[in-house]
Amino acid sequence: MSRLNDLIRQVAHQDGRLAADLRREFDALADRRAFGLNFERHTPETVELPGRPVRKNDKVRILPERGQMPKKSDERLFKVVKAYTEAGDRWAEVEAMDDPNEKRSIAIDDLVVVAEFRDPIYPGLVTTGKVERGGDKPFHTVINAENYHALQALLFTHRGKIDAIYIDPPYNTGAKDWKYNNDYVEKEDHYRHSKWLAFMERRLQLAKELLSPEGAIVLTIDEHEVHRLALLAEQVMDGFTVQMATLVNNPKGVTQGYLSRVEEYALFCFGPSFQMASAPDDLLTHKETVQAADGRIRPRWKGLLRSGDDSQRADREQMFYAVWIDPSARKLIRADPFLPLGTEPDFDLKDDAGNVVAWPVRKDGSLGRWGVGPDTLNRLIQDGFAACGRYDKKRSTWSVSYLSENVRAEMDDNLLEILGRDPETGVADVVYVDAASRRARTVWHRSSHDAGANGTDLVGELLGAGRTFPFPKSLYAVEDTLRLLVSRKPEAIVLDFFAGSGTTTHATMRLNRQDGGRRTSISVSNNEVPSKDQSELRRNGVRPGDAGWESQGIFEFITKPRLRAAVEGRTPSGQSLNGSYKFTDEFPMAEGFEENVEFFTLTYESGMRVASHREFAKIAPLLWLRAGARGRRIGDITTGWDVAEAYGVIANLDLSEPFIKAVEAQDGLTHGYIITEEDRLFEAMVRQLPAHVEPVRLYSSYLRNFEIEAARAAR
Repeated sequence: MSRLNDLIRQVAHQDGRLAADLRREFDALADRRAFGLNFERHTPETVELPGRPVRKNDKVRILPERGQMPKKSDERLFKVVKAYTEAGDRWAEVEAMDDPNEKRSIAIDDLVVVAEFRDPIYPGLVTTGKVERGGDKPFHTVINAENYHALQALLFTHRGKIDAIYIDPPYNTGAKDWKYNNDYVEKEDHYRHSKWLAFMERRLQLAKELLSPEGAIVLTIDEHEVHRLALLAEQVMDGFTVQMATLVNNPKGVTQGYLSRVEEYALFCFGPSFQMASAPDDLLTHKETVQAADGRIRPRWKGLLRSGDDSQRADREQMFYAVWIDPSARKLIRADPFLPLGTEPDFDLKDDAGNVVAWPVRKDGSLGRWGVGPDTLNRLIQDGFAACGRYDKKRSTWSVSYLSENVRAEMDDNLLEILGRDPETGVADVVYVDAASRRARTVWHRSSHDAGANGTDLVGELLGAGRTFPFPKSLYAVEDTLRLLVSRKPEAIVLDFFAGSGTTTHATMRLNRQDGGRRTSISVSNNEVPSKDQSELRRNGVRPGDAGWESQGIFEFITKPRLRAAVEGRTPSGQSLNGSYKFTDEFPMAEGFEENVEFFTLTYESGMRVASHREFAKIAPLLWLRAGARGRRIGDITTGWDVAEAYGVIANLDLSEPFIKAVEAQDGLTHGYIITEEDRLFEAMVRQLPAHVEPVRLYSSYLRNFEIEAARAAR
């Protein structure tokens, strides 16, 4: 070891950067675990930033000529020595990072800025649209960004405040499903697994700092990396309780090798103070349940009217019959024998006691059929397992419900008990025996979790023809996952930094609709163009950063329109959505959601310009996010100060008196941002702020946050 230290010191005299890189790798090796998960960390990770202005001292790559495909030589890094204008064109003088003697003059349009993950970045946000249907609710935030840098930005706004993180990272199948250093990692790459682990470790370390002690993170994965990810989670999420659940997400199966795979996995990492609530469904044995005010969990009663396929009268003649009802007591009396085809039903039929009949009438007014035969229904009425609902004037009939065969089988298994019976109707009050301690199981098997029907097909409905997204999660699987984590937190903050098509935000909105919650989500998705489309775009002379390229990326083409469609209830082309949401909460998709969503793109600013108060407009959304993403956003303070619903900002401290009065008068204000370089002035302002207002000093707290993160990434 001492000899290696001596050699590194010798190298430092000739090449300080190389010595620093060697020292970093040496320290990583020296700190390597003797046991556990060991892997090459492949530093530094880099990302291209198309559209970011080229500035002096930036690291850049030289883009291939338009119409040409990238080559290995295009991956070289250069440093911008100076930028200048010549004959009206913008040029840059650059020198090679691996050979300072190699200098070139390149048109700035042919350069792309590159960020290494050990370089400090100073992020801002620029809005690219919003949907407002939620009144005074806080906004869901959707960010177009490289997620590592987005996580660094969120450490300034949400450190220790996130209640739940749900991510669906790349599965590392070798099928061009993710990039490392701007290259797709393919199956033949000998370092494929270690690159993936390094990629995930960096992000999990930041995610852990974002979680509150009561929070939890869920990572979904398939068999390609599940065992490595489990070990990584154990190492990174030290102090958390880690459990794995198996989710049946493709009942049809995918043949890979000798067996047909029907499942994927979810790693749950529960924070040290996390408390699990009882669940209305254990996701394995008990189906279609509801939780009542008394805390007991009851099976959901099934509508007797048949729906879907095979639901018309002509489909099952023996299941079209009259059901006699006492309308005053809403009591089922009996079922008559079936009415043969060709005989018209009498909707005005009554007996001497005033009892009436219900017929199976579909929503469109046509004649349907019941879900069970008359003999079965008579047995259910006798046992108290069938009940009368409300009268439907539109269909001129009554609704009837019953306990399905599956639920009755659970009674035979002693999983259910009868608490009592209604003294007038005889209907049984059926509850699950161990409802008070219900927990989701570690194996989930629900038809609602089918990623084909409730992921791919649902996204297709939302986006309309011509837009597809590969392998989206089932909306209801994500909803069930989040319900376990935030059902008792109506104002929870949910994060997804591998957001893809936006299912996590969609699921959060579903939960809010079910219980009136005001939960917010933060979703991060990049604008990567699918690999199958990149070659054609490049051959046509289109490059990353061009409008024609960016419009085809995931964020702009899928995520943004999917969430807009979900909220507004119509496709990107303006047509009302067809179909209905199912399972826990059934309603037409065209109704949309009463929610607010804003879309942003993450920008990369100059630290010097931020410090000199020249980029306030770009930093302003981060201040708004830190204060809860609610109410008006302060985007300009040329008057010296401003106060909105959630926060206030002051730049001219000579105006502190009216600013403090406005802060005190604003109910619900939580943050005060004070722009000053003077310690004494900042401390004086803090003393004047109300005790419940969090003081934040700008821009030192902002700049320091990202300098610390860069230093950590360099280790």
